[in-house]
Amino acid sequence: MGKLYSTKTFQPLALALSLGLSVLPAVTQAAPSTPITQAPGYYRQALGDITITALYDGYVQLKPTQLKGLDNKAIERLLSGKFQQSDPGFQTAVNAYLIQTPEHLLLVDAGAAQCFGPTLGNVQANLKAAGYQPEEVDTVLLTHMHPDHMCGIRSADAQAAFSKATVWAAQADADFWLSAANTSAAPAGAKGLYQMAQDAIAPYKAAGKFRTFKGGEQLAPGLSVLPTPGHTPGHSSFLIESKGQSLLLWGDIIHSHAVQFQHPEVSFEFDSDQAQAIKTRKAVLAEASAKSWWVAGAHLPFPGIGHIGKDGKGYNWVPAEFAPLP
Repeated sequence: MGKLYSTKTFQPLALALSLGLSVLPAVTQAAPSTPITQAPGYYRQALGDITITALYDGYVQLKPTQLKGLDNKAIERLLSGKFQQSDPGFQTAVNAYLIQTPEHLLLVDAGAAQCFGPTLGNVQANLKAAGYQPEEVDTVLLTHMHPDHMCGIRSADAQAAFSKATVWAAQADADFWLSAANTSAAPAGAKGLYQMAQDAIAPYKAAGKFRTFKGGEQLAPGLSVLPTPGHTPGHSSFLIESKGQSLLLWGDIIHSHAVQFQHPEVSFEFDSDQAQAIKTRKAVLAEASAKSWWVAGAHLPFPGIGHIGKDGKGYNWVPAEFAPLP
């Protein structure tokens, strides 16, 4: 094969570049504007007859010291291995999920609204960007009653953000977070969490649109509750099944994908019962992996949908590959 070029071909170009001379034709139009916003945060996934739409609420920064049960240096190595910063903290997404069935439009968790600062509160905007309106949602399912999952059900003017929806939560979580006695007995720094839960639920209770469920209940055809306690007393996951496919919306089973998949024995500072949270995480990871379920996680990198792979004594996260709807 003959030589296609010689070094002499590029000598004039190299000289021009070294002298800072332009080798492109002169243009007169203005430079293109620089985009200053990210693309809307939604992603659709088909599951049989059901469409799951992941909605990005935003992110929070967690500190390595909030992960318990493993040496800090080991935690920082694991974070570094996933190119996550330990200082000032590693980014953790907050996701919600819209479920469209032939009969219903359900929202699993609703984001933080304005409860946790300016990096959160985008569920409503992304729901609209995805082509829906809040008044179309007929059911809101809460995995648990922490502010980053439920403040978004209440509008800025203290009304129901989803005016036609009934809100459902686990009986054990309602008993814990809505209790006046528990609120009174809570440490000063935690009282706000109880108040946020009570404020978010208030417009739905006033309208008679707050309901509770217990573990194992089937809330609708193909939608059942799996009790996954530990992070909170009533923390729950939702298993959706359609045409032989299954997806588990598991709430806060994982807070750090870089650490807790490989080390399920690592707990999180805000787990109300850390020993139970570890036991639950190990059981859920084993079942989801063995049954090849799709998983949707509130604190997994957006859109937070993927599979769990077995990896030695631990697991790995296999995110969904972008695909068009069928």
